[in-house]
Amino acid sequence: MKASELVGKTPDQLKEQLIGLKKEQFNLRFQQATGQLENTARVRQVRRDVARIKTALTKLANKK
Repeated sequence: MKASELVGKTPDQLKEQLIGLKKEQFNLRFQQATGQLENTARVRQVRRDVARIKTALTKLANKK
């Protein structure tokens, strides 16, 4: 996901996407702990996507 993809979204859409990523992050951590995680790069990718969404939400909040 790129930051430019987040620009046109509403805060509700961003929050919904953030919830989905948090759930995925939890599942990835669980898989990693049990040794079932195959794509270890996905953990880093999800963590950065969460940060991007939080940054976009902060920018939207500061504009108002």
